[in-house]
Amino acid sequence: MSEYVAAIDLGTTKVVTLVAKKTESGRYNILAHSEAPSSGVHRGQVENIQEVVNAVKPTIEEVRRKSGINFTDVFVGIAGQHIRCIESRGDLQREDYDLEISAKEVKRLEDSMYNIRMEPGEEILHVIPQSYNVDDSLGVNNPVGRLGQRLSANFHIIIGKTLSAQHTQRCIDRVGLSLNRLVLEPLASAKAVLTEDEKEVGVAMVDMGGGTTDLVVYYDKVVRHTAVIPFGGNVITADIKHGCGVLARQAEQMKVQYGSCLASMAPQNKIITIPGISGRESREISFKTLASIIEARLEEIIGAVMFEIERSGFMDKLSAGIVFTGGGAMFSDMPQFIRLKTGFDVRIAKPQYLTPECSPDIFRETYSTAVGLIMTGFEYIEEDEIRYIEYKDTESVVVEMDPNPNLDHTAEVRSPKPRSLKDIISSFFTDREDGV
Repeated sequence: MSEYVAAIDLGTTKVVTLVAKKTESGRYNILAHSEAPSSGVHRGQVENIQEVVNAVKPTIEEVRRKSGINFTDVFVGIAGQHIRCIESRGDLQREDYDLEISAKEVKRLEDSMYNIRMEPGEEILHVIPQSYNVDDSLGVNNPVGRLGQRLSANFHIIIGKTLSAQHTQRCIDRVGLSLNRLVLEPLASAKAVLTEDEKEVGVAMVDMGGGTTDLVVYYDKVVRHTAVIPFGGNVITADIKHGCGVLARQAEQMKVQYGSCLASMAPQNKIITIPGISGRESREISFKTLASIIEARLEEIIGAVMFEIERSGFMDKLSAGIVFTGGGAMFSDMPQFIRLKTGFDVRIAKPQYLTPECSPDIFRETYSTAVGLIMTGFEYIEEDEIRYIEYKDTESVVVEMDPNPNLDHTAEVRSPKPRSLKDIISSFFTDREDGV
């Protein structure tokens, strides 16, 4: 397995580059990281390629210098309001139904879903199995090893705009790196903050960033619903700016330092003094006024989250409630606010599964997506190495079992040319043609 994995989180308010190593205990050691203010990204989507390149390049150089690792490819997150999900069903009629179902057949069924018809300008980002059916046996979790003539499955398919993915690809190309894969950001965040128990009993993970609020719903350890809501912390900052008549940087500072999302609990007699612009008199804003602005906007965001949870059809099965992460989770009274507005139990989550040697900065809610990208990267690499080994084994079997010893294998067998792991670990643009 690859010893190191690098990832870039292209957020609306910040970009984070990091490189990590997976330990024998299964935890992740972040060897170096770098953060810089983001530019050119709006609501999770790359809009100005050159601005993104200018923001990302220094973080890559700093991480290389700190870690001493000259990484060449990265995993990158993708979000934005263009993301949508659909449910679909696939079927596989087995010819050798007297043999047990193999993992290769299951993977072939999954890969076939990448060929379903999409709207013009859209690409399939992820195909996630929900449940399998083997003949008359319905709701099978793992069909491998069963006997049956027909294998079918229900899939959760995540779709994004091709143009958005291409913009991200171009940014990575411009900084001299290869895009290993694009990963949906809520899936990455969930990997970093959720426990297996929460995924089993039912949980909704909400990652509130600067430009978007991402949602993923798990039940029975399976992703049941995903959504990207095009509102985040930036709209709260914008409301404070307009409502209080202050500069954007002053509004952000007020939100971070003094913000509360429960106006009823904000102190009546505390005042924030904002310096006047160009020699003008200072402005005074009460804690209660600030909290009222924040609460009003957060109510809208949580309302959109609850709408998506209800759409998932699993609203009554979330025994673990809501796990909240991201920069929006840093309000001190956020747990009480969510309980009051949703009725669900809530946990504020930071990245888990890290080694104690990691920098304390990494253990913040704002790093959940970046850490999740690292974890996802290692999983993809492990899967690709297994597929590579299976391919090599299959190729040798084909040659050894050939009944014609005089056959020129190089001319007639027509098996794919063995590729390096770097070639196999490709982005989602070419991944679908590598099905087992």
